[in-house]
Amino acid sequence: MINMFVDTAPGVLPFLPLLYVGWADNVLSPSEVNIIRDKIDEIDWLTPKEKALLADWSDPKKPPADELFDLWITLIKDAVADLDLSEKKTLADLGLLMSAAGSDSKSLEWSTETARSALEDIEKAMGFVDLGNFRNLLTEQQREAEKAKWQSQPEFDPDKMALLLDGKYHTTKQRVRQLLEDPIFRLEIMPDKKSQREKILAWCRLLADQGFGAVSYPEAYGGKNDVAEYTAIFEVLGHHDLSLAVKFGVQFGLFGGSVLQLGTERHHELYLKNIGSLELPGCFAMTETGHGSNVRDLETTATYDPETCEFIIHTPVAQAQKEYIGNALHGEMATVFAQLYTKGINYGVHAFLVPIRNKKGEIAEGVAVEDCGYKLGLNGVDNGIIRFNKVRIPRRNLLDRFANIDEAGNYTSPIESDARRFFTMLGTLVGGRVAVPKAGLSAAKTAISIAILYALKRRQFGPEGESEVLIMDYPSHQKRLMPLLAKAYALSFANEYVTSRFAGKNEEDAREIETLAAALKAYGTWFTTKAIQECREACGGKGYLAENRFAALKADSDIFTTFEGDNVVLMQLAAKGLLTEFKEEISDFSIWDWVGFLADRVESSFREVTVSGLTDEKHLRSGDFHLEAFRFKEKEMLLAVGQRLKRFRKMGLDGYDAYIRCQNHLIDLANAFAERVTLEQFDNAIKQAKDKRIRTVLNRLQQLYALDTIYNGIGWYMEKEFIGPAKAKAIRKMIEKLCLETRQQARFLVHSFQIPLQSLAAPIAF
Repeated sequence: MINMFVDTAPGVLPFLPLLYVGWADNVLSPSEVNIIRDKIDEIDWLTPKEKALLADWSDPKKPPADELFDLWITLIKDAVADLDLSEKKTLADLGLLMSAAGSDSKSLEWSTETARSALEDIEKAMGFVDLGNFRNLLTEQQREAEKAKWQSQPEFDPDKMALLLDGKYHTTKQRVRQLLEDPIFRLEIMPDKKSQREKILAWCRLLADQGFGAVSYPEAYGGKNDVAEYTAIFEVLGHHDLSLAVKFGVQFGLFGGSVLQLGTERHHELYLKNIGSLELPGCFAMTETGHGSNVRDLETTATYDPETCEFIIHTPVAQAQKEYIGNALHGEMATVFAQLYTKGINYGVHAFLVPIRNKKGEIAEGVAVEDCGYKLGLNGVDNGIIRFNKVRIPRRNLLDRFANIDEAGNYTSPIESDARRFFTMLGTLVGGRVAVPKAGLSAAKTAISIAILYALKRRQFGPEGESEVLIMDYPSHQKRLMPLLAKAYALSFANEYVTSRFAGKNEEDAREIETLAAALKAYGTWFTTKAIQECREACGGKGYLAENRFAALKADSDIFTTFEGDNVVLMQLAAKGLLTEFKEEISDFSIWDWVGFLADRVESSFREVTVSGLTDEKHLRSGDFHLEAFRFKEKEMLLAVGQRLKRFRKMGLDGYDAYIRCQNHLIDLANAFAERVTLEQFDNAIKQAKDKRIRTVLNRLQQLYALDTIYNGIGWYMEKEFIGPAKAKAIRKMIEKLCLETRQQARFLVHSFQIPLQSLAAPIAF
């Protein structure tokens, strides 16, 4: 068959692998067409017929006919069979091998460095290509050899990787993992919410008995004064049962945290020890039917009565009822957020401790509690609706760290500004936004682990007459799962960074940490939702069975995108924080500062344009390129939003309307910020890793996370001319290569998550 070219047009043979790859996705880009034709013109030993054929085959308007394409495949497969793939081989190598089938004179001409350079230039324009990505071209023996490489021993020590992921709380996490392996924590499918709730409550008591509930409280009340260790415990619980994690979080994080952060020493003495032991179960009553994220305008009232020295807690309208309150049916006390009125003046939202039932479970007078009923998920959490009908509580039940009322009803606060006092109060509760994405990521890691382990044993289809192929060996399956694995690693390090910043926060960096926590909470929990869905689909019908965990993981994690702050609102909050910081940063600029700032922008833009066409492998894998791309995107979006807001204000719009007009841009800005922070923290983690083999594996994961993120926003980058068409295609191909490389170590990478077997649970994972 090859004789038809050997006899009539042998000069086209070296181009066939390049043309095949170029047309594999049925599109030749303009830059590919131009360089192919330029190189054809430069090669003076090609005959007019050969040049005409190559020009015809590189016409973007005329994809090759199926018969011609099949012929190319046959010829290439014959040549690949003679290649030793134990060493890296390029398309240029394959093309030169095919030239040997031509006439002696043509073979001699193609053996020169000039000829090789021409082929390599074309390959470079197409982006990096790995022959391993085109498994249909390999012989069965070559495929088996590649498979043997994939199933080799790990390139790194998974247990050392686990130590890096766990950080300073590895011992604590191992304690929780060991506890979850106890038969009493065995997962069961429990469709009845009452039974499920009782089991979750019992599990919470067992965790409290271990001292885990009080970890973030001072030592005097049974704790370690370590909020970061608390989030580490919460994170591990996310692998197991999210109802347990949420119940744990409501009791010890939200309810206990509100007493710790908003109360003073007398509240700590009275309540913290019993909260940490679960002797005093409680709830966090902030959200109302009519007001969720808009805490400032809550309608529940707390009116001070100086004659009795009591506050009267009241639900004035149906929209003011407290809704979706976790622990409402088991709780004995609630931290209630209400508008504080004294002497006819409203001093804004404050927090009050309100008893809602006694030890016998009897509802307190004036309190009404209603079960929210079955939900999409988290049915092990007893969410309820709470209403108050002029319930009286002692004056001392005001959590008074930031405000106080004396017996006569006089209001005092160490913070004069109502707005600053309000945001300071809410800022102390940002811990929930730090913890939630960690448990959400654990749920995603569980789903990713199940999907990968299943794909490493499930076989489907294969070459005619040969054994079926592991579904993990299909490039499409690798493309589904490997970027998720890479991003899970990336978010692990980002979450640890936010946690450490939160645990060591001070008044000066409080706002920056709130911005970080808001953006990473939204970015991380959106990833959780996407990852679990993709993993469910990747497991086909098996993934639809409740026993394989995806049903619970999907249903229970779905709410993570809207509790502890709706993600869309949080992204806007984060963007406002970025704009405020930027405004303060440039407010003191002198004229020379502005000249330097603008010069830096011009220089940066010039540098960005000069690299827009680079497609070589070294550049595409470069961390400098990735960071520059992420920073460029965030910087450009920040400037664009700032300019847009300024323009709207000049048009006469007030601040609120101007922000509304920029809502979508604000969300995009915050997302770019979260991407950049995540990449930078991944980079920092790699630098801190002492083991060279671990750094090598993490570098590959970082490259995959970065390029996949860039490619997901490729339209924006091309619009800004930061990336050209040829580079976009090269990035896509490099992602495929990185997916293949990551697949080789996937089993060991999920092992490093150290998920307890009793938490993994899914039969298809074993």
